[in-house]
Amino acid sequence: MDKFRMMFQFLQSNQESFMNGICGIMALASAQMYSAFEFSCPCMPEYNYTYGIGLLLIPPIWFFLLGFVLNNNVSVLAEEWKRPTGKRTKDPTILRYMFCSITQRSLIAPAVWVSVTLMDGKSFLCAFSINLDIDRFGNSSVIQGMSETEKLKFLARIPCKDLFEDKELREAASRYIKCISQACGWMVLLMMTFTAFLIRAIRPCFTQAAFLKTKYWSHYIDIERKMFDETCKEHAKSFAKVCIQQYFENISGEMRSFHRHHSKHDSDNEDEDAWKSDEEKLLGIRAQDDMNKVLWNWHTCKPPLALRKEHEDGEKEGEMNGNINGEVNGFVKSHTHDVEKKEWAVYYSKV
Repeated sequence: MDKFRMMFQFLQSNQESFMNGICGIMALASAQMYSAFEFSCPCMPEYNYTYGIGLLLIPPIWFFLLGFVLNNNVSVLAEEWKRPTGKRTKDPTILRYMFCSITQRSLIAPAVWVSVTLMDGKSFLCAFSINLDIDRFGNSSVIQGMSETEKLKFLARIPCKDLFEDKELREAASRYIKCISQACGWMVLLMMTFTAFLIRAIRPCFTQAAFLKTKYWSHYIDIERKMFDETCKEHAKSFAKVCIQQYFENISGEMRSFHRHHSKHDSDNEDEDAWKSDEEKLLGIRAQDDMNKVLWNWHTCKPPLALRKEHEDGEKEGEMNGNINGEVNGFVKSHTHDVEKKEWAVYYSKV
């Protein structure tokens, strides 16, 4: 159990690297799924286009949504977007940064699927075989005398080896359509790479300060949520422990006193230290209604992001005032700390 807890804490502390690894695994999984997928075109004019385009678009949409599901920052983004304003304003730039970061990671696997599909060319061949111009290959005599319906059925059978008799025509048509599909695949890869380059190269030139600000506060929101969850877990654990101990003290006080009488002094000190630590973790909240109020206030009115140092500032001001008063009365810091100060009032009269 401790090993799993350590692994979970490691994943939480390295969440960004972990999410990048998840995106890479999803990209490899998409390519592996396509290679293991048995492509079977229906070879019917009514369904070829739907099957080919559906195979090209529907799995990327599924991978895109799966990337959102596996990303923990989605819940952080939703909570930050829907929470009441309270004492802490919501910054739209932080929400946009978090959404763009999640979207960029979620687009990796769909991009791999689309590029692999276009490079293979089977779905493209299935979808656009009925739009092929046979005259390009010099075999127009094959479709002479056919009606429009028969011609469409003939072209729809090009992706299927078992249903198409003219092997030379099928090979020429397949190579032609796959060539176009691969060109589209390389264009998609080039556009995505160029877009990513522009985003990374141009963004720091114009909005570096704003980018650093939004990145910092997005990390803060994520870390604050984790710390709040950990604090709640610690408080719940201490609350349950103290509650159970008080229950057993009330029910079986005599048995507890008997065991304490026969236990060693060291164990008593350890129990006392553990009890004090549990009491400290309660942070003064010892009732269910108080805890519910704390949780409700955290949701509806989070504290402002301005830390106070009233106690330290008060001490510094007191020291400065004491030093100034000492210098005015002719004292130095290291002398006459216990001497009481006397005030003299002198009045002058002309009478």
